[in-house]
Amino acid sequence: MVRFVDETTSGARDEAWHLEIFEERLPLRELIRRRVFQEVAEHTRQPEVFRGLVQPGGTERTLNGYRMRERRRVDAEEQFARAVEAFIRNGFVVLVDDRQVEELDVEVDLRAGTEVCFLKLVPLVGG
Repeated sequence: MVRFVDETTSGARDEAWHLEIFEERLPLRELIRRRVFQEVAEHTRQPEVFRGLVQPGGTERTLNGYRMRERRRVDAEEQFARAVEAFIRNGFVVLVDDRQVEELDVEVDLRAGTEVCFLKLVPLVGG
């Protein structure tokens, strides 16, 4: 079981959730893909608010996720592409057991209890 946590540079930390991963090593890109696909699968069961790494198109940001303007299917492939683009643009960084992974194709070691933190970078306001 790998533990996923979302944090922001402002100090906000979401409740951790777990995903069963059988491999001992995976490229970061694949880890992000599995996370995004799990989020989309969860959304099918609770379609009012999408809780995920990146905001789907046609939604508005809320306190607990992204509110869908109308009920519709969220495309997992599109969400994955958005997540990869956000990572490349430095929209978030990924820490695996407190070690930053800077490239999508770097393989990360996974073991029971590994924590993967997605640190969302909050733009500075003012000045």
